[in-house]
Amino acid sequence: MTTRQTAKSPLLDSLNEVQCAAVQHESGPVLIHAGAGSGKTRVLTHRVAYLLENLDTKPWEILAVTFTNKAAREMKERILDLIGLTARDIWVGTFHSICARILRVEAEKLGYKRNFMVFDRDDQIKFVKEVMRDHSIPEKDYAPANVVRIISGAKSALVGPDDYVSMAKEPLEEAAALVYGHYQKRLKANNTMDFDDLLTNPIYLFEADAATLERYQDKFKYLLVDEYQDTNKTQYQFLKHLVAKHKNLCVVGDDDQSIYRWRGADIQNILNIEKDYPGCKVFRLEQNYRSTKNILEVANSVVHNNRRRRDKSLWTNNDYGDKVAIIDVVDQIAEAKYVSAAIKSELAHSGRNFRDFVILYRTNSQSRVLEEALRNSGIPYMIVGGVRFYERKEIKDVLAYLRLICNPLDSISFKRIINVPLRGIGDTSLAKLEEFARHHALSLLQAAGRASEIDTISPRIQKNIFSFFELIDKYSNLKEEFSPGELARALVEEIGILRTFKEVNTEEARSRSDNVVELLTAIANYNNELGEYSLEAFLEEVALIADVDTWDDRSNAVTLMTVHSAKGLEFPVVYITGLEEGLFPLTRTFESEEELEEERRLFYVGATRAREKLSLTWASRRLKFGEYFQNLPSRFIDEIEPALVERIDLRQKYPARTPWRGARSSRNNVPAPPKYDDFSQDLPQLYVGSEVKHRKFGIGRVKAIQGNGENLKVVVRFQEAGERKLVAKFANLEVIE
Repeated sequence: MTTRQTAKSPLLDSLNEVQCAAVQHESGPVLIHAGAGSGKTRVLTHRVAYLLENLDTKPWEILAVTFTNKAAREMKERILDLIGLTARDIWVGTFHSICARILRVEAEKLGYKRNFMVFDRDDQIKFVKEVMRDHSIPEKDYAPANVVRIISGAKSALVGPDDYVSMAKEPLEEAAALVYGHYQKRLKANNTMDFDDLLTNPIYLFEADAATLERYQDKFKYLLVDEYQDTNKTQYQFLKHLVAKHKNLCVVGDDDQSIYRWRGADIQNILNIEKDYPGCKVFRLEQNYRSTKNILEVANSVVHNNRRRRDKSLWTNNDYGDKVAIIDVVDQIAEAKYVSAAIKSELAHSGRNFRDFVILYRTNSQSRVLEEALRNSGIPYMIVGGVRFYERKEIKDVLAYLRLICNPLDSISFKRIINVPLRGIGDTSLAKLEEFARHHALSLLQAAGRASEIDTISPRIQKNIFSFFELIDKYSNLKEEFSPGELARALVEEIGILRTFKEVNTEEARSRSDNVVELLTAIANYNNELGEYSLEAFLEEVALIADVDTWDDRSNAVTLMTVHSAKGLEFPVVYITGLEEGLFPLTRTFESEEELEEERRLFYVGATRAREKLSLTWASRRLKFGEYFQNLPSRFIDEIEPALVERIDLRQKYPARTPWRGARSSRNNVPAPPKYDDFSQDLPQLYVGSEVKHRKFGIGRVKAIQGNGENLKVVVRFQEAGERKLVAKFANLEVIE
């Protein structure tokens, strides 16, 4: 562990004393403990530049890892600005994209082909459903989404199928244990990996093949990791393997911003780093350049109540600014009206733009009322975490064609598009094709090429199946002769998707047509940071895209997003809504000190997104499942120093329009808060307007979604059964658009 004393480089001119020291640290493990708004990205990028300019390091010997594609692009752009085109050879990306890049080279050592595809969550659920059906595991008792969640958790803990069998205790876990092994075998047979496999497979490779591990250890002499506090066990092990030889691991993070425990992140990774890496040098970046003093002290006053944290205190030379506003309103409608009115007032008096505002909430279900108020006020907005472009039916259909062309073993894509557009190939014919494929040990596409041998299928359907095989085979052979854009455009034209939409000529059809055209444009313009222009690279990037990656920060509109999605962003004006007991913090955290501390950290993250103004709102009652529940303000409000805030009671200005109907409890006439949760993150594709299929009621369209968590309810108007209110976790709805 050394730090070289050299003449001051121009790279250091814009850095403070601690930042300079962190950038100049030469070798050995290092933790840059970077509080919110303390310039961590600047330090990371300048450290990369310093390694190249002063330590005779080659660009390809540096690996820089972060958590979103957006952050990775920004990091690469900043490094390019500092040192020029040399930066092109640095490996910069997310954990998933870096691991996928390694696996593209090494997949055959694990029994995969290099052209493997990546399954998204929707594909995983479909695959798990197939395994459950084959093993007579009833979906009505064990929701496939929950089985996927359990398998994902086991993978994140590096627990394989055989080991998990002995660990399963509850009936759902036992069902997942039965599915897990068969699911993994089918993934490999289809030459596909899910998100978790992208992280675990390199570890299994490194542990099984010492020569391959040593080659990558020698290749990456310096590893830099952003947001280290949010790493899980697989990411931790991946890094530990790579740095074991040279020990040059530089991690940047802040335990006060660890907010992903629910998806496996382990705060102990950053709290224990000095034990894991003896001799680790720690640099503390505690000067905040983003927020006003009042905003910073509000955030500090809450997070200081946590016990599991490093002792530190963020400070700033910025002005005190306005006091943080705490707004009391009567219900969520009044809350939404206040926020929209406040934005309009701020716009009128400050000269700000719409893009300067963000509205944050704890759960996705809170956005609907806020959207309605913004629309009624004529305020343009964009929502992060709504229906993703790449999850729309027409987009997934085209992508399934392209995936099957790239990977002929992909049975999920085959079954999605075998009858798109309609070819008269029903479930019965498909089942016969599957049986033929199993009997002859063929992929579905190979079986389709031999459809004429299946006597139980009519000659007309045999012909249609074989025509589909010929179509895919034709474009598989053309893939190397045409650019991805040319291939995709020719394919879409031949299957007639745009022509069909034009013939229907409804507003919905025109919108879908526009979406397909936009997809074709994206493929034609695609060029990743490696200069690769392949269909496989495009499909991989699409599979790994996150909500925030699609957010357009140049659009002049108010942003709506969950507090989780806002991580790493900043805005002049921030509204955090729904600060009520049971909602923020969530009810389920009351019995767990660890989860309650994570909720505090989440509040800290939300508050420190604000540069100039921060407003916190809470409603004394909130509608849930058709009933109003009376609320208490969040305990986080009570933890804020009173001198830092301005309390504004607007319950008379925006009175309730409907009577309160919630059942009162005997304790202070306040009922227990309803349970809110993040179940909507498990079903992001379910939205108002989704076309769905129910095993009993048939085809219908979602009219309303109420609440979150285990009790998420969906109102569906079915074509024949009429309107039904269903509990999502038991309904097992299949989203078909």
